Amino acid sequence: MQQQAIRFSRTESVHFFRTLNKRVNDYFKENGIKKTGNWKLYLKSALMFSMFFAPYFLILTMGLPNWANLLLTMLMGVGMAGVGMNVMHDGNHGTFSSKKWVNKLMGGSIYILAGNVYNWQVQHNVLHHTYTNIQDHDEDLEAGRILRFSPHAKWHRFHRFQHYYSIFLYGLLTFNWAITTDFAQMYRYTKRKLSYGKFPNPVINWSVLVITKLIYATVWIVVPMLVLDIAWWKVLLGFFVMHYVAGVILSVVFQLAHVVDHAEMPLPQEDGTMEDSWAIHQLRTTVNFGTRNRIVNWFTGGLNHQVEHHIFPNISHIHYTKIAKIVKQTAREFNLPYNEYKTTRKAIISHFRHLKELGKKPALQVQ
Repeated sequence: MQQQAIRFSRTESVHFFRTLNKRVNDYFKENGIKKTGNWKLYLKSALMFSMFFAPYFLILTMGLPNWANLLLTMLMGVGMAGVGMNVMHDGNHGTFSSKKWVNKLMGGSIYILAGNVYNWQVQHNVLHHTYTNIQDHDEDLEAGRILRFSPHAKWHRFHRFQHYYSIFLYGLLTFNWAITTDFAQMYRYTKRKLSYGKFPNPVINWSVLVITKLIYATVWIVVPMLVLDIAWWKVLLGFFVMHYVAGVILSVVFQLAHVVDHAEMPLPQEDGTMEDSWAIHQLRTTVNFGTRNRIVNWFTGGLNHQVEHHIFPNISHIHYTKIAKIVKQTAREFNLPYNEYKTTRKAIISHFRHLKELGKKPALQVQ
């Protein structure tokens, strides 16, 4: 089925983004700083990589008991999520550094997370950032039949329980990257000729995918099986635990920004036109959470500042806490929403409450 072309309004308060963009640009000029990462990001990246790799080498070399190895694989999952949110994300947005080769290198860290650069840039940079929360266009709303993230998605009876079982499925996110998702996405995106920038050679693209998957499996599964004097199934269990911990963290952080009570999920008109301009659409469909919590700000790589990230994806997350004041003030001046939950706890409650509402049979939902 051919997808409807989406067009955002070019008349609905375009003055808002012009004003906001000028104010943010003035902030960087007046303070003499770049929009890309700085030493704080580089130091944090080193810590995230250490949290991911150090436990791996300890497992391979120290001959630790099984319970200690299990704890270390859980720590690797935390580090894996940290690398994804703080390093890979900025790198693939081109905001980690002012040098393109550094961005490419840091963006390429997705290969050690079981992902693929081409697929991620299409799904995230193109589809998600352009068509945020629009059913059948933003693939972040799609989770097969088993989860219903949008009121416009088809309802099934088992969705009545999704607010209970969803958390168990969230842990499969990166594990699915490793074994199935990337292959399905590459086939789909290549067929539609989607790309972030110049469309890559399909043969080269598929070759990169297969080769990086083989290297990934060798590093994280084959090598431990050869080095460690333990049963093969324990290696696979550790591999799964690592992915599961990372998957839960990443999935929950992602959902708190878009699948909550405050986030709108508008549909285009019959001709494919959206009511709002792109920037205002981002305000209506994204939500901040826990922005006053220094630990949340530090660990999530600014993904709790989704409003700022979606309007300014070309700015490193290291600056979001500063420009947030400008964005919030400007939105209020133009009488536009600025959605936020003061704490992460409130955002989590909102997410699962929202899942419960989406799980109700549509005819019974309160409109």
